[in-house]
Amino acid sequence: MKLHDLKPDPGSKKKKSRVGRGISAGQGKTAGRGIKGTGSRQGGGKGPYFEGGQLPFVRRLPFKRGFTNIFRIEHQEVNLDFLEQNFEAGAEITPAALKAVGIIRSASAPVVILGRGDLTKKFTIHAHRVSKSAAEKIAAVGGTVHKLEIAVTGARATVKKLRKSELEKLSGQGQS
Repeated sequence: MKLHDLKPDPGSKKKKSRVGRGISAGQGKTAGRGIKGTGSRQGGGKGPYFEGGQLPFVRRLPFKRGFTNIFRIEHQEVNLDFLEQNFEAGAEITPAALKAVGIIRSASAPVVILGRGDLTKKFTIHAHRVSKSAAEKIAAVGGTVHKLEIAVTGARATVKKLRKSELEKLSGQGQS
């Protein structure tokens, strides 16, 4: 077999349909766009979900389709039964240690400790978030929990977050 013997599979290479090239071509004159109206002209037509000027369905129901919460923080979940299996008593559990054992994928992403399973060993846990049931079980065996700060990046970093007390002060200034 040589290079000049190579041929594509039959039917895999199809010529592009050239519209608007005369009436004998089948898609001539108006090129399948109709005669008049918005969609008939170049650059015409509206977006993929234009509904005659009313608020489109996908914007009315953002949770159905097309809505992405830019402030969402995706936590890596770790349950207590995993900690019980993979660490010795008295161990210091950090995101780096969890990554080394293979429980989580990234040491830089936020970690949440959840309360599934029983705990018999005492641990010192460093995590970004701990569920209430997990905190109770860790405290019951004499362990400690240290909360880590979440590194704020992207859209969250551009928006200044105010505490309720700061918001009340601002609203109080506006009234006087």
